[in-house]
Amino acid sequence: MAPDSLPAVLSGGDGAERSSTVGVGADGPWHQRMRLERELHDGPALRLSALALRLGLMGHRCQDPELAEGIAGVQDELHAVLEELRNLAGKLYPPLLDEAGLGPALRQVAEHTDAPVAIVDNSERFGAALEGATYFAVAECLAALPVGAPAVEVAISREGDELVLAVTGLEPGATERLQETARSLGGRTDVGPSGSVTARIPCA
Repeated sequence: MAPDSLPAVLSGGDGAERSSTVGVGADGPWHQRMRLERELHDGPALRLSALALRLGLMGHRCQDPELAEGIAGVQDELHAVLEELRNLAGKLYPPLLDEAGLGPALRQVAEHTDAPVAIVDNSERFGAALEGATYFAVAECLAALPVGAPAVEVAISREGDELVLAVTGLEPGATERLQETARSLGGRTDVGPSGSVTARIPCA
């Protein structure tokens, strides 16, 4: 199943509102998302993990079977909360997007879609704001793929001072989010036959 509850940061409102929402400066929303994800990972997530480990050690040393069983139950609940926290942090700004870039992060999304998806890239980096905005736009398109849909390909490249996203195999109506995102970032799109769309977005 594809990732759910993808943030609709760029949906709704007019072009000016969407453009201001994206934020390409160092203090823009996408950088804030990235910092918040790191804080959740390095703060509460690590503390919960350490607490679960301590409970495990206590349960191992406990001589009372009933108490040991209760400790194990609390440890399981902590692991569940930790997983939920990690999932929430990933929806703010996926760690793999920060660490490896647009291609690997979208490849991770593709592994959980209901249709075959190929991601083609050359490991080019485009900055946190641009990568964040385009990641969620493409991920939303992939999340909408129905079971048994034809194969989709997403090619990511740089041409001069533009990020180029060439997507083929989508239903015509499934590319609207990507087109809106490209326009909000000062880019343009060319829509071709058979669900193909090429977005060209200025990048540093």
